Amino acid sequence: MKKFVLFDFDGVIADSFWPCAEAIKEICPLMTIQEQRDAFNGNVHEGFDVQMKKQHGPPCRHDKEWFETYMPHFEKVLPFDGIIDVIEKLSHEYILIVISSTISSPIQGFLEKFHIGRYFSEVLGADVHTHKDEKIKMVFTKYAAEPEDCVFVTDTLGDMNEAQKVGVGSISVSYGFQERSTLEKGKPFRIVDKAQEIPSAIQDYFRGIA
Repeated sequence: MKKFVLFDFDGVIADSFWPCAEAIKEICPLMTIQEQRDAFNGNVHEGFDVQMKKQHGPPCRHDKEWFETYMPHFEKVLPFDGIIDVIEKLSHEYILIVISSTISSPIQGFLEKFHIGRYFSEVLGADVHTHKDEKIKMVFTKYAAEPEDCVFVTDTLGDMNEAQKVGVGSISVSYGFQERSTLEKGKPFRIVDKAQEIPSAIQDYFRGIA
């Protein structure tokens, strides 16, 4: 039976932390980089809601629409080194699906721009649902998959927690939005330091090798 690799987008495929941080500064100049990282400790939409509701006052503009603010910065985002080859390699053995907190259309545009869209069965962005555990359950239903058939490749503690809610394990990357010390709290199967290490970690995950 086919296995499913669920990919987070930002911080795993797309090197987008600093473009994202630039957009956040337009909305909330008083938010620190650490506060931005900490917003990903849980569901990111809820995490940023907490930060954005702080009554900072001027010069903060918490009324600005997030995705409209972010999209000009998103144009500068590039894939991480090696991730394109990794995705191509994995597509020969697994069903690949993007599960992201970014809306689907710019992700699809990015994947087509860098000629990797054909390797993904679908993209489930924030417009589909804002909770990743719910989107993972959609994968179970659509593909008649079980939790043990899936692994989530992500860069945040919040994603790991959401995957755990539905019985899916995670492989975490240390090159994304959060630091290794934070990722360790989510007890991923493995933390990898570069994209090229992802395929062997996935292979070991499905073989049940620690």
